[in-house]
Amino acid sequence: MFIFLASYFLMINLIGYSMMGWDKRKAKRHLYRIPEATLWQIAGIGGAIGATVGMFQFHHKTKHRGFRYGFPLLALIDLLLLLTLAKIFPFYP
Repeated sequence: MFIFLASYFLMINLIGYSMMGWDKRKAKRHLYRIPEATLWQIAGIGGAIGATVGMFQFHHKTKHRGFRYGFPLLALIDLLLLLTLAKIFPFYP
């Protein structure tokens, strides 16, 4: 169970990180953007850590208060959830 949960969080955070970079790239080129609701949905289902890292690394959406404070808050919640799940479903090699 631990491997499944760890894989899920790794993949969803890679997706969140990638989406922030991809949206920043599209913004620079004035192309069709990823909707903000989609970015929030990815963060809400566990990708907040990756999305937060991507937001600050790519300097994307950092002027929006909702993103600047909401993503790190969701990332903290995700981290606490991960720690709780690690205690419930410990990894035994």
